[in-house]
Amino acid sequence: MNKLFFFILVAAASALLSSCTDHSPRSEEAKQAIAESNAIYFQAFVKNDSSIFINRHAEDACIMAPNAPLMCGRTEAAKFFRAAYDNYGMRNGKFITTNVYGNGAEFVTEEGIWQSLDANGTLFDEGKFLVLWKKTKDGWKMYRDSFSSNRNLKQSTKR
Repeated sequence: MNKLFFFILVAAASALLSSCTDHSPRSEEAKQAIAESNAIYFQAFVKNDSSIFINRHAEDACIMAPNAPLMCGRTEAAKFFRAAYDNYGMRNGKFITTNVYGNGAEFVTEEGIWQSLDANGTLFDEGKFLVLWKKTKDGWKMYRDSFSSNRNLKQSTKR
């Protein structure tokens, strides 16, 4: 009886885990587009070019930053970029995608961790994120960007 229970448990866990990751051609296309966009994203801060940042987002995108109101649309994305660059000293960073969920038909969700670097290449903040990506006429774009720091507010703003 214990062997049967163990077999059923392992089979159920395997089925659950395999259902979490979609390897369809559409989801693979989305994963590749996300990786390409993420590779470009921080160049906006390296070059102080908000257009690179804004173009990573859909026209109707919303940035859902911690301790801040919802910021939707390209004008708000530009304001977010300026604040990150001017007020926080963001000059580079890194995304590490840990998973992508969805079948890639219209939306996929990216989960991961991020790091923010200043002009000296020093890590000044880090955290986790969820991004809902939307397939648009211009390709895959960030549609909802939600993130939070792993540091408390006093640590994050000390420089």
